[in-house]
Amino acid sequence: MKLLANENFPGDSVKYLKRKGFDINAIGTDSPGITDREVMQIAMDEDRIILTFDRDYGELIFKYQFRPEKGVIYFRLYEYESDEPGKLAEQLLNDPDFETTRKLTVVDNETIRQRKY
Repeated sequence: MKLLANENFPGDSVKYLKRKGFDINAIGTDSPGITDREVMQIAMDEDRIILTFDRDYGELIFKYQFRPEKGVIYFRLYEYESDEPGKLAEQLLNDPDFETTRKLTVVDNETIRQRKY
């Protein structure tokens, strides 16, 4: 499973996921300052799941028709430790019943919602 951490995804969470064996690239390290559309294109070209705190990805998917095959996980957390999003991602991605393909997943402090595209 290949992941792409958007620039706003915490570096400690990226490190946590790498330690857990995930194939994860980080925009903040590899390509800082690129646009959301460029992030989306990288994810589509490399078949990666996007991990982000940026709500604009929903607009890119549903309004502008970007369709990353592997999906987007949008974290809408307000208070968290810097490695907590990584731990949440690990739990979700290791759950055999959790599927991200062609879905926008929204994770907040109380719920997990998914919308197909």
